[in-house]
Amino acid sequence: MGTIDSITKSSTSTKPNHPITQSPNHPILTAVIITYNEEKHIARCIDSVAPVADEIIVVDSFSKDATKSICLEKGVRFIEHAFTTHIDQKNYAIACADSDFILSIDGDEYLSEELIASILQVKKSWPCPAYTMNRLNQYGSKWIRHGSWYPDKKIRLWDRRKGVFGGLNPHDQVMLEPGTRVMRLRGELMHLAYQNASQLINKAQQYSSIFAEQNAFRKKVSTIKIIYKTFFSFLKGYVLKAGFVDGYEGLVIARSTANGVFYKYSKLLEANRSLKVSLIITTYNRKDALEAVLNSALHLDPQPDEIIVADDGSTADTREVVEKFVPRFTIPLRHCWHEDEGFRLAAIRNKAIAMASHPYIVLVDGDMIMPAQFIGDHKAAAWQGRLVQASRVLLDERSTGAAIQQGKVKFNFFDAGIGNRKNTISSRLLSSIFSHYSTNIYRVRGANLAFWKSDVVLVNGFNEDFAGWGREDSEFVVRMGNRGIRKFHLKFAGFAYHLYHKENTRDLLQRNQAIVDEAIRQKSSYCDNGIKKYLVANSK
Repeated sequence: MGTIDSITKSSTSTKPNHPITQSPNHPILTAVIITYNEEKHIARCIDSVAPVADEIIVVDSFSKDATKSICLEKGVRFIEHAFTTHIDQKNYAIACADSDFILSIDGDEYLSEELIASILQVKKSWPCPAYTMNRLNQYGSKWIRHGSWYPDKKIRLWDRRKGVFGGLNPHDQVMLEPGTRVMRLRGELMHLAYQNASQLINKAQQYSSIFAEQNAFRKKVSTIKIIYKTFFSFLKGYVLKAGFVDGYEGLVIARSTANGVFYKYSKLLEANRSLKVSLIITTYNRKDALEAVLNSALHLDPQPDEIIVADDGSTADTREVVEKFVPRFTIPLRHCWHEDEGFRLAAIRNKAIAMASHPYIVLVDGDMIMPAQFIGDHKAAAWQGRLVQASRVLLDERSTGAAIQQGKVKFNFFDAGIGNRKNTISSRLLSSIFSHYSTNIYRVRGANLAFWKSDVVLVNGFNEDFAGWGREDSEFVVRMGNRGIRKFHLKFAGFAYHLYHKENTRDLLQRNQAIVDEAIRQKSSYCDNGIKKYLVANSK
């Protein structure tokens, strides 16, 4: 969301010569109007706010019609600014105002005479900081006073120190500070909405696409949800809110609104199913374990969209294992390797993530046997604003031998040689009940971790100041958390089987803990020695 400080230099401005003055006891009011190709309506819009506004600003998205010339003839302050979203454009417009009280309307809206009188009345004393008004929408030549379109209550007059535009594009709304007093104005904001069904349908398609894009991996949706929301939308607009009283127009609006609901949730469902995943497998001189892990990857359903073996300096026989598996996969299998200069897990992770072609990363160690549903479980848990920690099922030496020597990839609750047995239970229902967010930075293991690549770039990846085993995952989670990315423990789903090996040496754990402590103390959200250098190198 844009803020009131987000003025860019990609704008041109034409300002009238007469100065605007403001009295402490009688603040001025600035009307801000956003436009694009509104030559048919902009003159009426400006004329309607002229009686109440002491300053009029039009922010235009580089219209190709006569909008600019009409605005300049009217003597308003005209600014051209590139459009990104409705919310950003409106926040940019209010940031340009010389006063704190803002009247925000669109180029295809205008004030009724009664609303003009109401605004002039409140300007005498400004009894509260925010005001709502009813918007009256027009379809064809008919004003619609029933159904889901009316009263369409909006906050459009307020003190910008109490709030800015927010919500979800394109359905922006003024977000006020909690406890802000709001009064209702008499009169109506007239909206010249749609001339015919084609315009209505086209706008519904446009808005549904924006909705899906904005809410992908943020909102859950199912076929049942699509059905009942579509049905209830029509029922509410046409029957419960008496849309049928508006005759044919009421029917078209109710049906179109329901269709809009159907398409926005259908597009959202498809967007949520379209996630592309890069599976990264870290390894170091354990070719037998890597072979077992890659063998399990062959049985994944669904498959990831690519696999990258992140190799922290293994000898040539590890590369040979990777090359042997390349023709067995129908997806890309890539080998990311650097020289063996000691334990550099953070660096090889960063290099592999920088190499990844897809937006979502599932990271596992090269000793993790993945069950068939592994990627599917992680995709179901992929949500914006979260980092997913999934479980390990510990195998003893005997079970590990079966996996490596016999190519065993399927284990279950009753198998011998399994530790923390409850982690073998796979249930989407139990997962939905017991999965949870956690602030414990020490309950994290990169052996089975998933996150958005964009979030990793935001914090500059794993910190390569770490030397030796220990705590690099905890420090990574600290920085993620300080960026608002919460750690989510995925239970009864997304688990993998951990092959037995001796514990790594912890000689440098105390030194590494000091790095974590410093990140906590500084509330760090970025590290200096991270992924950025590899991203720059890959872009060349």
